[in-house]
Amino acid sequence: MAMQEQAIAWRHAGDDIGLVATMGALHAGHDSLVRRARGENQRVVVSVFVNPKQFGPGEDFETYPRPFEQDRARLEGLGVDAIFHPTVDQIYPPAFKTRVDPGPLGEVLEGKSRPGHFGGVLTVVLKLLNLTQPKRAYFGQKDFQQVVLVRQLVRDLALPVRIVAVPTLREPDGLAMSSRNAYLDATQRRTAPIIHQAVTEAAKAFTEGETNPTTLEKLARDRLATSPALTVDYVAVVEETTLSRPVRAVPGAVLVVAVKLGSTRLIDNVVLGAERL
Repeated sequence: MAMQEQAIAWRHAGDDIGLVATMGALHAGHDSLVRRARGENQRVVVSVFVNPKQFGPGEDFETYPRPFEQDRARLEGLGVDAIFHPTVDQIYPPAFKTRVDPGPLGEVLEGKSRPGHFGGVLTVVLKLLNLTQPKRAYFGQKDFQQVVLVRQLVRDLALPVRIVAVPTLREPDGLAMSSRNAYLDATQRRTAPIIHQAVTEAAKAFTEGETNPTTLEKLARDRLATSPALTVDYVAVVEETTLSRPVRAVPGAVLVVAVKLGSTRLIDNVVLGAERL
């Protein structure tokens, strides 16, 4: 039975479906999404698809890790009901022409640095939601702007699904779990925790009363600057739904950072005054 047919049958039987959309190379952060979905739905579907439309020229589409057999064993161990592992032609047949326009929220931060990225993300997310028919879809808080844009997609197009943001899972030294961490060599891996240190130092200053966005950003930038191996793309305090810069940071504002460590792009964020979105 095709994925969409199976999903419709489950829905007709009264089962809620939880979707975890991934690009594979799964780690403990993905496990946390699956466990959350498992606890809130009768059925859990995990998609494993490296989406070519969200990679720009010179990015790592060709080299992105694809250990599918390892991923499948991991997901079977977690007890998922279906693993949806489509080919590129299944998602984007030769006659495929449509692309979702994310609007202005897709043109800042990650969108400014990676033109076209969020158009590709939202296009595949919309198709995956249609194919898997979930009541809830689960995304990691590490990809903060992605969560904002997917929620906008659902709201603007009146999609019958709830988007659940799951807190970022971290390594013992604070580095946010990411499939791209596998690209880091030993020296870079020892440097990478500075990213988390930078955002947490700014968050600590906020809890102690600092609300000036420029000051909070400078605290994070100064910490990142202690490693010459890191190249900062952006450090920004933004409002949690509009991505606009607040005059003063308030609880729920988000400090977002993106850096290059060698050839690897890493992102992180912290919700000021809160643990989750």
